[in-house]
Amino acid sequence: MRLDDCINFLLSKTQQIVFQQFKASLAKYDVTPVQYGVLKCLWCQDGQNPSQIAGSLFLDTSTVTGILDRMENKGMIKRIADPKDRRSIKVVLTEQGRQLEEPVTKVIDEENKKVLCALNEEERVKLMEYLNRISSI
Repeated sequence: MRLDDCINFLLSKTQQIVFQQFKASLAKYDVTPVQYGVLKCLWCQDGQNPSQIAGSLFLDTSTVTGILDRMENKGMIKRIADPKDRRSIKVVLTEQGRQLEEPVTKVIDEENKKVLCALNEEERVKLMEYLNRISSI
């Protein structure tokens, strides 16, 4: 099999290209693509625990812990004791983290359009359908 016929290679290559584009565009907000994922989780439902965030992003909890450390150091989030279970923590947005929602979402929307501009509307819909189908196996 040629490398260009290997689905793993093609998906990895595409993911790296897209990741670098998103990374460059988000840099002015000091947000990485994975930090955007955490922010998006919290913009949708603030006060999640690290395991919930990890599950949503398909990451290990230990990986999310390091991401949260960096985000907390940047002032985007804070970790607080869960009032219902003091052994557990909740991740909450700071004001700075909340203020990032509008500009960062705009960047993400623009980058999605740029990445998908090579496809017509029907192809974009199909691509998303195919990627969702593959990711659910």
